[in-house]
Amino acid sequence: MTVELPRPAERPTLYFIGVTTGRSSIRTVFPRWARALGLGDVPLVGVDLPLHAPRADYRRVVEFLAADPQSTGALVTTHKIDLYAACADLFAEVDPLARLMGEVSCLAKPDGALVASAKDPITAGLALDAITPPGTWAAAPADAFVMGAGGSAIAVCWYLTRPERGADRPRRIVVTDPDRDRLAALRRVHDELGTDVPVECLPVDGAAGNDAVLAGLGPRALVVNATGLGKDAPGSPLTDAARFPEEAVAWDLNYRGELVFLDQARTAGARVHDGWEYFLHGWTRVIAEVFDVEIPTAGPRFEELGRLAAEARR
Repeated sequence: MTVELPRPAERPTLYFIGVTTGRSSIRTVFPRWARALGLGDVPLVGVDLPLHAPRADYRRVVEFLAADPQSTGALVTTHKIDLYAACADLFAEVDPLARLMGEVSCLAKPDGALVASAKDPITAGLALDAITPPGTWAAAPADAFVMGAGGSAIAVCWYLTRPERGADRPRRIVVTDPDRDRLAALRRVHDELGTDVPVECLPVDGAAGNDAVLAGLGPRALVVNATGLGKDAPGSPLTDAARFPEEAVAWDLNYRGELVFLDQARTAGARVHDGWEYFLHGWTRVIAEVFDVEIPTAGPRFEELGRLAAEARR
């Protein structure tokens, strides 16, 4: 079964490529943001693809976006790595971070030609700074454990290991995933950057393997669910028997769905954060790029957009 493409748009349209786009809060948030930002009556159209869709389906979607003159661009979630791997030759331009990380989260058409960029390294950093404010790692060295090695995980690890952060970086980062190719891609990024923060890439076959890694972490560890479990698929990357370190911080990149991982972390006494801040920064960075509008990442203007989004979410 091939992907069902949208009909050609009658007016400028923004697209959203994901798995269950109809359930996202952006469907009610975007119209409010469009009015506040003066974008006009711009529709947001979702394009749903199954996890790890066939290469031909990714190419059909990108070819549609490139050919439709009313397509302004798209935000890509979940499929960032697979879509880039299938369609890299279809982009008129690829930004350096997208090329380095082998993933794309934003498609824009500034001059009518399709430009691919990776916004996750920026948005992950903005969300991380809200969860672990600057100075946190330097004041109390700790581990970071990232479950999942997709595009978001690569961005999180890249931000945490940036040399300019100096001592304000994790003591080590452990990344797990059942897909050895994805672990190899993450390893390639860090090898190219030459980071001096130890990054361990471990293949695991199930939640019990993640439990074992979690048990070996030191106090105050940051534990990240970057697997999509809880949103794109049911469940959690951990079992209910998982033991969190003392003073652990649990971050789920999801903000909707069952969020079983956060329930487990909360029960264990960890400090928990969902993906709402990540959602806000992710979408505002893409909208700023696609529509060439100035959207600050902090301050009254960003807080107003956050308030509008929270109202729409309720």
